[in-house]
Amino acid sequence: MKNLKRRIAAVAAGIGIAPLIVVTIPVGTASAHGYVSSPPSRQAQCAQGVVPCGQIKWEPQSVEGPKGLRSCSGGNARFAELDDDRKGWRVTPVGGTTTFNWTLTVGHRTSTWEYFVGGRRVAVFNDHGAQPGSSVSHRVNLGGASGTQKVLAVWNIADTANAFYACIDVRVG
Repeated sequence: MKNLKRRIAAVAAGIGIAPLIVVTIPVGTASAHGYVSSPPSRQAQCAQGVVPCGQIKWEPQSVEGPKGLRSCSGGNARFAELDDDRKGWRVTPVGGTTTFNWTLTVGHRTSTWEYFVGGRRVAVFNDHGAQPGSSVSHRVNLGGASGTQKVLAVWNIADTANAFYACIDVRVG
């Protein structure tokens, strides 16, 4: 009987302390920090309410995944809707050479910035480990592409295995 009372007391104490432990455990910080704001990327369109979206609406800078991917979501299942080409993304008219503007909420040390059209890399900018400020712009020749295209912009971080991803729907010409 004495052992049973001790066990009940121990379980009750554990239940009572558990919420305090959960509240005091430090939460990991998000390590996602950049997206293409102009021409508006898919996540920028979500953040602006142009296209109805889920969680990405509140964290357009959070499309982060392992380097080397070719998806708009960066392989992040929470943002899979960015991979849906039928979602009604607004297409921005651009010329054969276009400036892409990144909004950065944290300037990670950068190895390269890459731009792909139709799966083909059309531009790469090497920052050699430099840490950018709050915005970065690149003038990109779209490699002779014409008509409606999806541009994949990739920000490769120098000191992690990750990159940030953004897709921009454009009409070239």
